[in-house]
Amino acid sequence: MALRITLLGPPGSGKGTQAQGIVKRYGIPQISTGDMLRAEVNSGSPLGKRVAAILRAGQLAPDALVLDLIRARVALPDCVSGYLFDGFPRTIAQAQGMERAGIGTDLLFLMQVDDREVVRRLSGRRIHPASGRVYHVADYPPSRPGLDDVTGEPLLQRDDDREDTILERLAVYREETTPLIEYYRRQAENGNCRMHELDCTLSVEDTRRSIFDVLDDWQARAVG
Repeated sequence: MALRITLLGPPGSGKGTQAQGIVKRYGIPQISTGDMLRAEVNSGSPLGKRVAAILRAGQLAPDALVLDLIRARVALPDCVSGYLFDGFPRTIAQAQGMERAGIGTDLLFLMQVDDREVVRRLSGRRIHPASGRVYHVADYPPSRPGLDDVTGEPLLQRDDDREDTILERLAVYREETTPLIEYYRRQAENGNCRMHELDCTLSVEDTRRSIFDVLDDWQARAVG
C-alpha cells in the first residue's frame, strides 16, 4: 500500500526536517508546491511566464493552476509507492480540490508547537547566504558569533525570521489552517484518513521516532 502523507503545522514546527527523514527512510518523493512553481518559472515555459507574472504582482498562484501541477507530479513513476506533502494543502478548498483530482492523503501528521517556541526557533536562525548553511544562536551556534564556520563571512538574519514577521506568519497560519485541521479531523472520524497529532516541542529524534512508528505500523498492516 502506498504511503500518501501530509505534514501540517506552523512555520518552525520542523516539517522540513521531518520530511527529509521520511523520504530517505521510505523512498518516497517530497512534493513542494513552491519548488514546482519555481521550477516552472525557471523553465521559461508559457505556464512558467504566467506564474512569474502572478508572483511578481505579489499574488498567490491560483488553486487550479497548483492542482494541475500536482496532478502531473503525482502521475510520475516515483510516486507509485507514495508521496509526501509538506505544508499543502493550506485551505479546505485546496484539500477538496485534491480529493476531486484523486490525490489522496492516507496519513496526516499535525505538528503541534506553541507560538513562543516557534518565535524562539525562527528568530534565532542565521544564514550564510552564499552557501545556504544555517545556524541557530542557541541550538547550533557558529564557532564565532555571527560568522560562518567555513568562510568566516558574516551571517544574516532573513526578514522572514524577524519576530514581527514570524508573528504575522503565525496569524495567517492560524486563520487559514484552523478550519483545515477541523476538516481533517472529521475526515479521520469518518475513516477517510488517519490523523496523528505530534508534540513537536520534543527533540527532533523523538518526533521522528513517533512518525516512523506510525509509518512502520501502516506498512505492516498493509502487508498483513
